[in-house]
Amino acid sequence: MLLAVVAMVLGPVPASAADPGWWNPVARPAPDSDINVTGEPFKGTDSQGRVRGFVDTHDHLMSNEGFGGRLICGKPFSEAGVADALKDCPEHYPDGTLAIFDFITKGGDGKHDPNGWPTFKDWPAHDSLTHQQNYYAWVERAWRGGQRVLVNDLVTNGVICSVYFFKDRGCDEMTAIRLEAQKTYDMQAYIDKMYGGPGKGWFRIVTDSAQARDVVQQGKLAVVLGVETSEPFGCKQILDIAQCSKADIDRGLDELYRLGVRSMFLCHKFDNALCGVRFDEGALGTAINAGQFLSTGTFWKTEKCTGPQHDNPIGLAAATPAVQSKLPAGVAIPSYAADAQCNTRGLTELGEYAVRGMMKRKMMLEVDHMSVKAAGRSFDIMESESYPGVISSHSWMDMDWTERVYKLGGFIASYMSGAEGFSAEAKRTDALRDKYNVGYGYGTDMNGVGGWPGPRGADTPNPVRYPFRSTDGGSVIDRQTTGSRTWDLNTDGAAHYGLVPDWIEDIRLVGGQGVVDDLFKGAESYLTTWGNSEKHKSGVNLATGSPASASSAEWWNPFVNFSPGRAVDGDSGTRWASEWNDNQWLRIDLGSANRVGRITLDWEAAYGKAYRIEVSTDDTNWQTVWSTTASDGGLDTARFSGVPARYVRIQGLQRGTKWGYSLHEVGVFSS
Repeated sequence: MLLAVVAMVLGPVPASAADPGWWNPVARPAPDSDINVTGEPFKGTDSQGRVRGFVDTHDHLMSNEGFGGRLICGKPFSEAGVADALKDCPEHYPDGTLAIFDFITKGGDGKHDPNGWPTFKDWPAHDSLTHQQNYYAWVERAWRGGQRVLVNDLVTNGVICSVYFFKDRGCDEMTAIRLEAQKTYDMQAYIDKMYGGPGKGWFRIVTDSAQARDVVQQGKLAVVLGVETSEPFGCKQILDIAQCSKADIDRGLDELYRLGVRSMFLCHKFDNALCGVRFDEGALGTAINAGQFLSTGTFWKTEKCTGPQHDNPIGLAAATPAVQSKLPAGVAIPSYAADAQCNTRGLTELGEYAVRGMMKRKMMLEVDHMSVKAAGRSFDIMESESYPGVISSHSWMDMDWTERVYKLGGFIASYMSGAEGFSAEAKRTDALRDKYNVGYGYGTDMNGVGGWPGPRGADTPNPVRYPFRSTDGGSVIDRQTTGSRTWDLNTDGAAHYGLVPDWIEDIRLVGGQGVVDDLFKGAESYLTTWGNSEKHKSGVNLATGSPASASSAEWWNPFVNFSPGRAVDGDSGTRWASEWNDNQWLRIDLGSANRVGRITLDWEAAYGKAYRIEVSTDDTNWQTVWSTTASDGGLDTARFSGVPARYVRIQGLQRGTKWGYSLHEVGVFSS
């Protein structure tokens, strides 16, 4: 009654009492959680045809099904009702004494009131990392508050599963991923049933950007499936030996695509056969490094970084007795030099194959959790193809990559931190978003064992005042109640997914309307990145098979051919190599004049630090179209205004090593 009175004061809310509105179910389970939002969810597009709304690029709806089934307690829905969904793991009763993971992640003695429904005395909470935060009705509240896209990352970790004391299933990662995908479809059907049948609910799993746009225009929530796991397709490594093949990668990507997955990480927490990871820090980093050893037989290895980007410092925290007990006798976690902060492991040959396989299938690559070397090489590959499908979803990418992401056409979201920190980070990159005309996103990472914004306190000078209006102005949002517990962001923090609208209101109060406006553009920008990835077409390499000549060709092994034609034979396993001095060149005859606007150079270890690219239509008059004095090797992409050219020449000026210049492959493209 109070809410109805306040809503009248704030202004009229669409829909009459006689008409419950399309956004309300015809048969919600009883009892169940309240939503505590009134008003019709906004539909359609703005005056420029753009969708509106927030995007959560990183959530884990079904992580309770991963890690052996007993790491995250509770379920996002249950046919048996809320009391069954929101109950603790059996070993947590009667007082949490055996809540070992809760103790590990939160500290203290792990003890807590295990009862969920209806009292929720101790959970969910912003600092309880082991209890369900994604109950369907809480997600519904976030949707009612303006969220229009949610990426559900299917997640697990075989090592954590294997060492954790409690489990009710096996630890195979792909088996868990399949189950979580199915459970997401089951949740869609569960919600549909409330609204009268298939396709009628607000929770819509989408598999292409056009479908997602249609869902958002209807005012509903577009749900995208992603994957975040440590050993996708069984691609682990043991003692630096890959345990998967290219065929395994193709089968795995094809299977995930059939399941509806359109976004994924290639590595997470542990180095694998595809890529090295960006380290975790401090005591957590020490524990994960132990897991790295259990998974791979090797600890992380570091080196000095060669550029401004760096991985997280591992830290020098001593292993706890619990962690040390998991390692073989006599094995100790190594120490690391403070000035060696980069993972030695980058993107492997299999990893490159997987990146290109994702591009071929128009999937989006998550670069968070990749080591600097792995992310850098991934950027090189995507830039060489002008592929926009790159996502940083929850603040695990070195932020010096930000403009590189935006130049490609990718999307960035920040971790769901406190309003002060989140707003400060948003403002730090505001100029780049303006430059590239993109919106912003958040990654809640709920059920992801990360921790969420704590309360700013009831006595803060600018608290969230309930009820408040949604960003679009069409809904009124009051404190959220489930059972006999009511949450207030000011005093409880972001305890569960239903508090996302409250957190956004907190950002408005702390960071200003401009930050929220950028977030409200997030759904459009995310879907633009996805749509442009789907429309991407690989360019035709005009250089493949063309006649090539060079100033010299290295000759030291009669059984290996380093002739100029090896750089244009379409085989990345061969290469042209010059003699060992600076002034060397490679010339390619395209056969006829073509418009040329992009050239890629895939360097071997012997690369050119300084070189220029020249073009000509007659082999006599040459025009420099691109040059550099600071190449670091790898895969270089030169873009320039398109010019007519029959001949292309790479003129070496300064070698990057003591050897000559060596190119695996040269690509010449019209755009």
